[in-house]
Amino acid sequence: MPPKKKVDASPSTMKELKATLWKAADKLRGSMDASQYKDVVLGLIFLKYASDAFDERRAQIEADLTAEGWSTEQIDQVIDDFEEYRGSGVFFVPPTARWSYLAENAKGFDDPQLGRRVSVGELVDDAMQLIEGSNPTLRGTLPKTFKSEVVDQRRLGELLDVLNSARFTGDGSTKARDLLGEVYEYFLAEFARSEGKRGGEFYTPAGVVQVLVQVLEPHSGRVYDPCCGSGGMFVQSERFLAAHGEEASDLAVYGQENNERTWRMAKMNLAIHGIDTGGLGAKWEDTFAHDIHPTLKADFVMANPPFNIKDWARNESDSRWTYGVPPKNNANYAWMQHILSHLDSNGRAGVVMANGSLSSNTGGEGQIRAAMVEDDVVDCIIALPTQLFRSTGIPVCVWFFARNKVAGQGGSVDRTGQVLFIDARELGHMVDRAERALSDEDIARMADTYHSWRGAASASGEYADVPGFCKSATLAEVKEAAYALTPGRYVGAPEAEDDGEPIEEKVARLTKELLAAMDESARLDAEVRKQLGRLG
Repeated sequence: MPPKKKVDASPSTMKELKATLWKAADKLRGSMDASQYKDVVLGLIFLKYASDAFDERRAQIEADLTAEGWSTEQIDQVIDDFEEYRGSGVFFVPPTARWSYLAENAKGFDDPQLGRRVSVGELVDDAMQLIEGSNPTLRGTLPKTFKSEVVDQRRLGELLDVLNSARFTGDGSTKARDLLGEVYEYFLAEFARSEGKRGGEFYTPAGVVQVLVQVLEPHSGRVYDPCCGSGGMFVQSERFLAAHGEEASDLAVYGQENNERTWRMAKMNLAIHGIDTGGLGAKWEDTFAHDIHPTLKADFVMANPPFNIKDWARNESDSRWTYGVPPKNNANYAWMQHILSHLDSNGRAGVVMANGSLSSNTGGEGQIRAAMVEDDVVDCIIALPTQLFRSTGIPVCVWFFARNKVAGQGGSVDRTGQVLFIDARELGHMVDRAERALSDEDIARMADTYHSWRGAASASGEYADVPGFCKSATLAEVKEAAYALTPGRYVGAPEAEDDGEPIEEKVARLTKELLAAMDESARLDAEVRKQLGRLG
């Protein structure tokens, strides 16, 4: 085997690190199909995380035991005990699956016993197999396609070199897990952008996820996502807790995903962020055909279901259809009723939907919507700006549901019989010609409006209707509007700003300016006619 490589541990800013890694990873595209390319790159990032976390825990065990006076021989007897790692939420990584071993052999090596050269792809596939074998919760999760003929082995080795030279440790409390987690999320976003419409199957823009998380404020309890994609709702919930100085263990996450590759991505994403992956089930499943959490009653549900899907597992006698049987050619109201069926008695939910769901009357959807409104489970509707999703041009909104609107756990104001409407279509800024993003201030404005309406502890002040932006409507008003829930119908137009000029003076000034403009237009018209006469 070749000698060990000297690792350049020079610090990298997060921006430089992301750009460098993406550029290196992009070299792998070649003839690979997009989904396989994604598996390879994200799989390597996970492997780097697992190995870094293992090395960190191993060094800590050795330091602690040495401080207690243990000899090297005594330490060697316990340092490879699986439970020493699992108990700290760290995956056990066998010797030939560790990053240092793979980095040393990034170009492969000649194996005399096999009588041939072993490629780096074979080593990585073996590493994935070994990690799964040592960690039952990961079985069947990790990609093992690195030795495939369509994977350029030279470029795969180069990517290992880049990952090896990048510094994933930071100053103070910044840990490898945090940095690698951020890189993983960055790559998910980049893959979603590069894959266009298909990218929407596994990735919800971070700003949209933050709207759900900041409005719902999941401090503790059970969080559920029935179409979890790559797990972004869970990751942002964990970040919400971290921002408030709370522990990730205060939340228990449950999810389901129908796509095999996306389910694997979600498992890796959660693992990288230190979130228990057991709630995602033993395999991928169709939520409508086989609900893997049939008895779950969640405190919070956050979801971005696929919009307007026609081909779905519809059963007219399903007990989930409390408000009416959804039409066979659109699953929007099936998703919403499924989510409501999983809400606890004080549970709340946020669901991203196509705007058409707010007013559609086809296939009985109008009657279902009316029944939900009359049952007082519709809490808040937010109309979002366009172009937040690269994957679809369909305008979107967020439905918020609440099983209990009385004063208490959700806030100090009883909102029984009311619905909050927020028209946020004018918020956001364009990051390029195709994509809009929400700023932290935009998200905070929406969330604080809701919190003020409910009288939540986090609210910055008391709620008041703002023409053109928000309106608290009664169920009677919603009924009068034929149960259409489009926010623009309720919030009205924004008030014109008062510039302080008395109306009589303004009319006189504008009349004078208009007459002057008309006089100038007449003068120019006469001059043009004069010049044309000379030409004739």
